[in-house]
Amino acid sequence: MTTRREFISKTAFVAGLMPFASFPFSNLFDEEYSDILDVNIFSKHLQFLDYKTTGEIAAEMGFSGVDLTVRPGGHVLPENVKTDLPIAVNAIRKSGINCTMITTAIESTNNPLDIDILQTAAANKITYYRPNWYKYKEGQSMEDALLYYQEEIRKLGMLNKELGLIGCYQNVDGTVVGSSFWEVKKIIETVDPKYFGSQYDIRHAMVEGGNSWQNGLQLLEPNIKTIVLKDFKWGKVNGKWEAINVPVGEGMVDFDKYFKLLKHYKLKPPVSLHIEYDLGGAEQGKQKITVDKKIVFDAIKRDLKSVQKLWKEA
Repeated sequence: MTTRREFISKTAFVAGLMPFASFPFSNLFDEEYSDILDVNIFSKHLQFLDYKTTGEIAAEMGFSGVDLTVRPGGHVLPENVKTDLPIAVNAIRKSGINCTMITTAIESTNNPLDIDILQTAAANKITYYRPNWYKYKEGQSMEDALLYYQEEIRKLGMLNKELGLIGCYQNVDGTVVGSSFWEVKKIIETVDPKYFGSQYDIRHAMVEGGNSWQNGLQLLEPNIKTIVLKDFKWGKVNGKWEAINVPVGEGMVDFDKYFKLLKHYKLKPPVSLHIEYDLGGAEQGKQKITVDKKIVFDAIKRDLKSVQKLWKEA
């Protein structure tokens, strides 16, 4: 029998190879693990824990790794990245799981702090990073803004190639760049696709795209490097309709169809699991939460179990 830790080591190694492979991801997995996703917990929801405990709890819950927040208010502060990121990554990996994903506020190669983060990430064998969402500027047309950000991403891609990193721009609901699938497609149009692509978020895709999320998936499919999983439903809050975050499988996200399509496209990218329904502040990345830690851990474990069950059954 293969132990959980041995399996995690296998999937961590395979996950590192995936982005550079010229053959389908599924070919890298033996039959024993074909029904298991490589799921990383978004560390935003564990920011009330130190690095060591984050790794230990994530491993205990059954995650293969941690998607570490390296941004203002995150687990690792950008100004401390050179000293704190190596400490955080080593502490997490000592728990027997991987740390190949980080979430950042990176925007430009013209920012020395952004360069520090990327160089430090590369030195610590991080593979994927999510940059910040770009915003439209007042007085500038949307078309010109997209061309400007396209150039910023092209330059980031060139640096990624030097460092061996992969940037992943997340589609998001709202009015920032990336609420439309076509905006994401446009800004990554000129970058080397080996080193910069999409982080596909099915929750945001369904909020913004309704039934057209399938078109968005087809559009971005060749560029998907990582994915985000979470769920929602529409409801009224103080008389206003809003997208309300709920546990995985309890909302409107059609995980069965989504997972079937991923399998059809032979996509099995690393997952960042987000837990954004009410958990005493853990959902917001608070360092002090108002509920017992066990409530948070139990909720996260339930979502992880639901994800693996839904993937297996799709």
